[in-house]
Amino acid sequence: MEWMKWLWAIALGLMLISIWPAWKRWQANKIEAQPGDWSTATFILGLVMLFVLLLVVSVQ
Repeated sequence: MEWMKWLWAIALGLMLISIWPAWKRWQANKIEAQPGDWSTATFILGLVMLFVLLLVVSVQ
């Protein structure tokens, strides 16, 4: 079972290394939020929550 921990650690390390260039680019070129962005994001999250609630109710 010890080798599974090492495998997960290596996989996580490789993912972090692959994300590093994109993160540096995002930090250098930040996009400012527009006035309607938060309301749109809240609306989408609300729709996702309602869909999950519908799935939970349909299973019961």
